[in-house]
Amino acid sequence: MENKKPTEISSSKMFEGFNKRYKHYSPTLGCSMNFHIYFPPSSSPDQKFPVLYWLSGLTCTDENFIAKSGAQRVASTEGIALIVPDTSPRGLNVEGESDSWDFGVGAGFYLNATVEKWKNWQMYDYVVKELPQLLSENFPQLDTSRASITGHSMGGHGALTIYLKNLDKYKSVSAFSPIVNPINCPWGQKAFTNYLGDDKTAWEEYDATCLIAKYNDVAATILIDQGDDDKFLHENQLLPSKFDEACRAAKAPLLLRMQPGYDHSYFFIASFIDDHIRHHAQALNP
Repeated sequence: MENKKPTEISSSKMFEGFNKRYKHYSPTLGCSMNFHIYFPPSSSPDQKFPVLYWLSGLTCTDENFIAKSGAQRVASTEGIALIVPDTSPRGLNVEGESDSWDFGVGAGFYLNATVEKWKNWQMYDYVVKELPQLLSENFPQLDTSRASITGHSMGGHGALTIYLKNLDKYKSVSAFSPIVNPINCPWGQKAFTNYLGDDKTAWEEYDATCLIAKYNDVAATILIDQGDDDKFLHENQLLPSKFDEACRAAKAPLLLRMQPGYDHSYFFIASFIDDHIRHHAQALNP
């Protein structure tokens, strides 16, 4: 069996800190996984950094955000470590896993699949349980008890649902163009049917618009940025107004910012990522 301890596979200096990529064997997923950490510059050997998890969207790996977002500049000045996992198990060769871009490989939806064929797709447990434990056991410079979570599109869905179900584990949440009501959009319906079966009540456990009614003791304002020129917004994949309504009903603090002219891309993310890092810094470094 491969080593469960993470092995460093690359390192690049950036804004006086370091982007480092690691691989490890994940017992949760039953395969080898990669993840990135951006370590901000350290002012003393015993300095410990809070962590901000970034969950990426459909088709992404652990590399997209690190290469394209520019988040490291403000993470460096705010003293926050960025943790970027992959988006699904890889290399398991499950029949049909790569047949479509919005399901299977690169499309784990940050849930625990219950359908037998996809039993290795346990990204919820990987992000919430395995990865934080791995980090706390192997990287003494990280303070995993001070954690926040953010993400884009499918990863925005993951960040919101994981945060709402684990309000004791994360200080704050934000998202870019998240899939906030997956039970009512084509991406979510396809993924949930395949991963979770036909029981719609099981689907609601991974739908932020459903969860906010139950888990609304939110301390920090939920920050969402959504481009109004996003084609997936107009195809009714994202449905931010549904989440907005649900937050109002639950009296949960939401700042939903519609950004004129922006699309669904990393150009959009790079334009507003500084705001998101600072939003989390307020919660992580009070």
